[in-house]
Amino acid sequence: MNKKCLNCNATVTGKYCSTCGQAADTHRINWHFLLHDLQHGILHIDKGIFFTLKELFTRPGNSIREYVSGKRVRHFKPFSMILILAGIYGFITHYLHINILANNIQITGDGEQAIKFKASVEQATEWMQNHYAILSLLQIPVFACATYICFKKSGYNYMEHVVINTFLTAQKLFIHIAAMPIYYLTNNTDSLRPASRIIDITGFIIFILSLMQLFNQFSLFQRFIRSWLTLMITFGFLFILILILFRYFSSNI
Repeated sequence: MNKKCLNCNATVTGKYCSTCGQAADTHRINWHFLLHDLQHGILHIDKGIFFTLKELFTRPGNSIREYVSGKRVRHFKPFSMILILAGIYGFITHYLHINILANNIQITGDGEQAIKFKASVEQATEWMQNHYAILSLLQIPVFACATYICFKKSGYNYMEHVVINTFLTAQKLFIHIAAMPIYYLTNNTDSLRPASRIIDITGFIIFILSLMQLFNQFSLFQRFIRSWLTLMITFGFLFILILILFRYFSSNI
């Protein structure tokens, strides 16, 4: 028996309305509905964030290539995933008072200029730590420019490179979230800097391996060189951005 869609009143012959896409079977809103909606929206194993994260660490390049090519139904939306992971990261670091960026910058020297520079670094890194979700999103176009330049012959347009780097940024964020117990145990100690460096290097290695698997139309040597060049271009852009932030905060002290 045909049903009427409760959203647009069109006739529904299958499980979903062919006009607006709403499910034919709707349920009354109750606790079961809310839990089911939460599961499907955020935590659904076969169509959500866990599945996508698993793919990003077991077959990252292949899964990203499939997503860009149109195989998307089981994946969590990349920009939503970035916001969720960056929010989790920012929440944890803020309430545990872990400033990884500040501990990675070592400043020596005395005098008025050194004190002023230290204060500007502390303000800039604190601002970046508190706005990590925004910075994560702002980094994506930079990474996308780098991969677009280095892998231009792959045939992907710029917006596809944006999606590619959204997944890779989510991958990096999850590495830092998973390493949070290490950050917490080494926080405010001399061990935080080397621990952070090891975690960063691990992230860069996984990033390069992901690019090498994704752009498999190039030779192995070309993929390796182009992946490293991507990092170098990105570091150059981000270094300039950090200098601009430091200059801004130093001028306001």
